[in-house]
Amino acid sequence: MASSDWGYDGPNGPEQWVKLYPIANGSKQSPIDIKTSETKHDPSLKSFSVSYNPATAKEIVNVGHSFHVNFEDSDDRSVLKGGPLSDSYRLCQFHFHWGSTDDYGSEHTVDGVKYSAELHLVHWNSAKYSSRAEAISQADGLAIIGVLMKVGQANPKLQKVLDALNAVKTKGKKAPFTNFDPSIFLPSSSDYWTYPGSLTHPPLFESVTWLVYKESISVSSEQLAQFRSLLSNVEGGKAVPIQHNNRPPQPLKGRTVRASF
Repeated sequence: MASSDWGYDGPNGPEQWVKLYPIANGSKQSPIDIKTSETKHDPSLKSFSVSYNPATAKEIVNVGHSFHVNFEDSDDRSVLKGGPLSDSYRLCQFHFHWGSTDDYGSEHTVDGVKYSAELHLVHWNSAKYSSRAEAISQADGLAIIGVLMKVGQANPKLQKVLDALNAVKTKGKKAPFTNFDPSIFLPSSSDYWTYPGSLTHPPLFESVTWLVYKESISVSSEQLAQFRSLLSNVEGGKAVPIQHNNRPPQPLKGRTVRASF
């Protein structure tokens, strides 16, 4: 999915994506600023549930603008169900977004407040589609859990991921990453917002049901620095750290953000 024709800076940054991906100006783009006074409490929204099997964790990969932890998704061992979703969605990967300084980096904002980073757990609709590749462009194809990260105490649950980054320092590098259950990252409160949106980087398909937790998790300044030490260049090239990889909030364009609380 990663391609060198887009990035997060200047000539190929988010403002320019529309030239190659006209859907960047679409009606359901993500991320958004969640204005709490305009969200709508929906009493029918129940908690969603995740059931992740640590044995499905497979590898960590440097994709040049971030790193992905990929999961084996050929069966329903790691799934997301419930909440606004009528089908079962299978976990395929998780990744993070961050900023060049600790005072921004999240993609979603809440009442204009920027968080230091954001975790995305990406799932595809395995009840209706046969693969992530098939699901990715369908209106009900994907469901992504967003967890806002606030700078503060070090988060020990991130340690295994951070320890693995050295093995994938440069673009294209992969390393085994096994026996891991990412539900350890989820906040203790199950309150969430949900809205129809898109992937937050090209190809920007408007195929995502977003589930964004109200409660944030912690990340320390040192841990954020480790994210930024990852390089966007291939091995042997000039070292270019991935300083930031967050798309700014997009216009809501009449969508309703529903709240479970």
